[in-house]
This record gives sequence, structure tokens and C-alpha cells, in this order.
Amino acid sequence: MNPLQMMQQFNQFRQNWLQQNPNTSPQQAVQQLLNSGKMSQQQFEQFRKIANGFSGMKM
Repeated sequence: MNPLQMMQQFNQFRQNWLQQNPNTSPQQAVQQLLNSGKMSQQQFEQFRKIANGFSGMKM
């Protein structure tokens, strides 16, 4: 899969997520996963690094 296809798939995922969760910000959703134990801090750090790579931003 080339980078353009990956970005298109990511954007499609983002749009679907926003439509299914209109009253929840991504930050709130992640915090709920951390608070409930469904995501560990280690998993969060891994996903944060991936997201930073996609966006070119440091979060």
C-alpha cells in the first residue's frame, strides 16, 4: 500500500468515526479507553508515535 492510499484510508476512518461519535472528541474517547483499562499507557504511547508520524506533529 502506498502512502497516498494509507492517507485516504485514514481519512475515511476519521470521517466514519466522527459520524458515529458526534458528541465525543478523539481525546475524550482515548481518555475513556485509558480510564476503563481497555488501553494501556504503553499502547497509548505506541499509537501516539504512529499518529505523530502521520500528522507530522508532536502530540
